[in-house]
Amino acid sequence: MFSRLREDIACILERDPAARTAWEALTCYPGLHALVMHRWAHACWTRGLRWLGRFISHLGRFFTGIEIHPGAVVGRRVFIDHGMGVVVGETAEIGDDCTIYQGVTLGGTSLSKGAKRHPTLARGVIVGANSQVLGGFVVGEGARVGSGAVVVKPVPPGATAVGNPARIIEADSEATREAVAARMGFSAYGVTQGDDPVSQAMKGLIDNAAGHEHQIALLWQAIEKLSSGARELPQADCVPGDAHKVESFDAAGLNRLVK
Repeated sequence: MFSRLREDIACILERDPAARTAWEALTCYPGLHALVMHRWAHACWTRGLRWLGRFISHLGRFFTGIEIHPGAVVGRRVFIDHGMGVVVGETAEIGDDCTIYQGVTLGGTSLSKGAKRHPTLARGVIVGANSQVLGGFVVGEGARVGSGAVVVKPVPPGATAVGNPARIIEADSEATREAVAARMGFSAYGVTQGDDPVSQAMKGLIDNAAGHEHQIALLWQAIEKLSSGARELPQADCVPGDAHKVESFDAAGLNRLVK
């Protein structure tokens, strides 16, 4: 028990820069307290003391704001950061070295008793704040679930799930998409590394519109030159007075608005 406690404290110090000392991690981190109480509750549950396991789980929820069903299986070096509002269902499994933030639900969508209703998080999964992982599927090793995502299908190892309903972004395809976006000036579905999807899509549209205006201005300038040399046609007939011969589209200003 004490070896696991030392591991838990070490992982808090490693993953949370706000943690200063082992004593602070031991006394001031509700995620750690919830995990310790869950181990007690799970030990009772597996020995047939179901009511006692549920009661210890209930006390853990009361003191920490984190509800972990005593039937859930939790691995080693799991870090629940902040933790308020985290709910882990009965048949959920959390692998070693996972990180879970506040407001996360590992929930079920089936009403069948005894069935695998809740998700399995493989080793090293990170689940962002306020995300919901619902169903008896597997989130692969090293995968990430973005904050606020609603995941209802398996996530491959190393992939990222974002949005509601969540779309799966493969690690390799994400890098390829980023390279294509850099060449085209526009990102399909607005998904690029290290940026907000909606913001990136808006930036692409703005840059695209700026390019169009540039081409239109060049065309009108060429038409004006041609018309000035054509004696048989008056210049006014070739170039309307309101033609945009000078670019006025403020792409840089609009881009700043969506950053």
